[in-house]
Amino acid sequence: MNELSRGVRLGVDVGQVRVGVSRSDPHGVLATPLVTLSRDLGAAPDAVPADMAALKALVAEHEAVEVVVGLPVNLAGKHGPAAVHVKAYADRLAAVIAPVPVALTDERMSTVVASRRLAERGVRGKRQRAVVDQAAAVEILQSWLETQRRRTR
Repeated sequence: MNELSRGVRLGVDVGQVRVGVSRSDPHGVLATPLVTLSRDLGAAPDAVPADMAALKALVAEHEAVEVVVGLPVNLAGKHGPAAVHVKAYADRLAAVIAPVPVALTDERMSTVVASRRLAERGVRGKRQRAVVDQAAAVEILQSWLETQRRRTR
């Protein structure tokens, strides 16, 4: 594969309470914020949680060719309980949105970086909490896109 295939990608930041979503342009150059979804933690085990159903609808609406989920690796590069939780979420999401693939990518510090960038722009407190998940999803997807571009050069 000498270049990133064309198509929109969605970036996903999975939190305990919310899921931040971003999207790329079809050329895979720029990630932009899309939406923040509330986690549906009360869904029956055999039912599709509302947040995953919403992600499936976003995949269809934006004709996404791939979904990139941030994997919270700790600073030592290890997978802790949060990473196990996100892997399980990504596996379930992959089943919901198949045949669209789900990729996992190291999201170390994405929320910290997103919070810092929002604070630099004067977005703080409740206003920041409302958009930090989307901003983290942008960081995750933008970093993944840049890594893919470096690999194809």
